[in-house]
Amino acid sequence: MAINISAPAIINNIMTTQLDLEELKLNIDDLFLVINGIIVSLMQVGFACLEAGCVQPKNVTNILMKNILDLFLCAISYWLVGYGLAYGGGGCGYYGKEYFAGVDMPSSQKGVWFFQYVFAATAATIISGAVAERCNFIAYIFYSVIISGVTYPIVSHWTWSPDGWLMKIGYSDFSGAGTVHLLAGTCSFIAALFIGPRNGRFSTIAPNEYNGHSMPLVATGTLLLITGFLSFNGASLGHITRPGDGVIVANSVANTIFGGSGAAVVILILAKAGLVGESRWPFAMTINAVLNGIVSVCGGVNEYTHLSAIMVGMIGCIIYLVLQWIIPRLKVDDPLETTAVHFGGGLWGVIATPLFVKGGFWNNPDSMPLLKSNLIGAGSIIVWSVVNSAILFGFLKVFDLLRVSTDTEIIGLDMSLHKEQAYPVTNISIENGHKSNKTTVIRHAYDNVAMQHTLQK
Repeated sequence: MAINISAPAIINNIMTTQLDLEELKLNIDDLFLVINGIIVSLMQVGFACLEAGCVQPKNVTNILMKNILDLFLCAISYWLVGYGLAYGGGGCGYYGKEYFAGVDMPSSQKGVWFFQYVFAATAATIISGAVAERCNFIAYIFYSVIISGVTYPIVSHWTWSPDGWLMKIGYSDFSGAGTVHLLAGTCSFIAALFIGPRNGRFSTIAPNEYNGHSMPLVATGTLLLITGFLSFNGASLGHITRPGDGVIVANSVANTIFGGSGAAVVILILAKAGLVGESRWPFAMTINAVLNGIVSVCGGVNEYTHLSAIMVGMIGCIIYLVLQWIIPRLKVDDPLETTAVHFGGGLWGVIATPLFVKGGFWNNPDSMPLLKSNLIGAGSIIVWSVVNSAILFGFLKVFDLLRVSTDTEIIGLDMSLHKEQAYPVTNISIENGHKSNKTTVIRHAYDNVAMQHTLQK
């Protein structure tokens, strides 16, 4: 028996199927962003472990609390102001004018909002490593809100919004070498400069006091950061349903690893040759070199060949080594080497993009114009970050909100600010072999303050 289907019914079925496919694509793209945003948010765990391992035991609770709160404080500031400044539209090349507090923001942008918010939180988190062990908690809240709500979003509007002025002149930065890392690295340097070095950091009395306390935490944090970077770079494409998307994402993820590989090879060779560091197999220096290599490829990670990514990571490692040698000699105390890793890697990443994409500058006629645009972009990001940071941290310093007192710093932020220790004090006094209560042991810490003051003088 023949079934007669009219032409209008066939057309209607085709149109319905096409609409369903388009809806499915949107859902897949949103899910792609949300899942990768969740993975990127694990970088907060990585930063927490890395920073906690690099500080003294008496400041670990403070570090953990700051990294946990980053996700929640930055969410409010980015929702109220940040996303509107970054992607609000309105035709202005310098900042967005819509979507503040989510007003009139299309529901279709919820996935984009979440993914971009995690980037904003990452930019703010990076700075905490540069001011660790002496930053006042109210200062941390203040700068986290401003960096994630104003400083970073305006730069991301310049570079990633269709209206952005840097986007229009040809600036290219796929996953934030300049937008995230150069900005955060610059802010970190200014923050460390304004807050000053940790008590006794550059004295010769106790040079090993600030070497950190837990290499397992440092290693765990680094591995989590690398995992987060894979989604950080891979999902920066913003979608996964268009032709060729899978190849771009896969290439970005692979090049993320290759960037770190190039840096790892260089640091191991130089250390083994006795040219850098005190150890022939340095652990902390290798970790930061690898992270710098990964940061360095962010600008063109989607277009690099694997060999190019390795070369970019290698050069990034050299830049890291130069900066991590120079900065302490400027008497700037950066406990996590945030400036060397993120400023150095971010700046090189912006410059490397036009030099190594599309066959390299020797084969790419667009390389020089792109280099010009990227240099303008890098300079603009640095100037914006310096001015904003100087105002922000200068304000906090003038009103004595930036740094804790010397006594508080010596006793430790865990007990002084939080009254909660990361590592509970034992009931056994090793000094005399007798049992003593916790209060007595803690009192000894307070009694030692005067003695440390005398030694540092």
